[in-house]
Amino acid sequence: MARNKADLQRRKPVRAPRRRFIIYCEGENTEPSYFHALKRILRYALIDIETNPVGAPMTTAERAVERAKREGLAKGSKKPKDSFAQHDQVWAVFDRDEHPNFDAAVALCDGKGVKVGRSNPCFELWLILHFVLHDASDDRHQLARRLRELRPEYDPHGAKSCNWDELIPNVETAEANAARLLEKREAEGAPHGRPSTTVGALTSEIRKAAKDSKPY
Repeated sequence: MARNKADLQRRKPVRAPRRRFIIYCEGENTEPSYFHALKRILRYALIDIETNPVGAPMTTAERAVERAKREGLAKGSKKPKDSFAQHDQVWAVFDRDEHPNFDAAVALCDGKGVKVGRSNPCFELWLILHFVLHDASDDRHQLARRLRELRPEYDPHGAKSCNWDELIPNVETAEANAARLLEKREAEGAPHGRPSTTVGALTSEIRKAAKDSKPY
């Protein structure tokens, strides 16, 4: 039986364009190591990782904003000519810790269209959430000890790294735990309060982009 014209013209499914994530991290060890592993495991998402050796929220935010301007991704910028690039995202990932300019750094990013993966007090909270819902107002030293209990290979005085192949498969658990903490902080009237992290919003976006770009 001959195929009709509609059948012949029917298009095959088209793979979504690979959205790019430009991530500026304030740390030189834990954060970039985590995102490099995520890039390897979720290979269909494009991830560009930049580190800030100064390790302060404001300098990380400023560098991310400058990159967003250069890429045409900042608010008020002329859009990139490539329509695919218009869907790229610039993120600044930094900790509250004891930094005095944390809120100003968040505000700078928000005002320029740069997304923020903030953690209070530190990124180690995000790693802990891959295994348990940790809702205690611990400082960074206490969180480092708790992470060491969960992941004995983590050395707070060394590389500050984990076995990412065992940790990252639990990323959806971490996203759910992080969302619960954010809901509680919002209800308390302290959206940036301790403990909280928005890194789950970034990993969720990356996972979705990887899924959308995966070959059929």
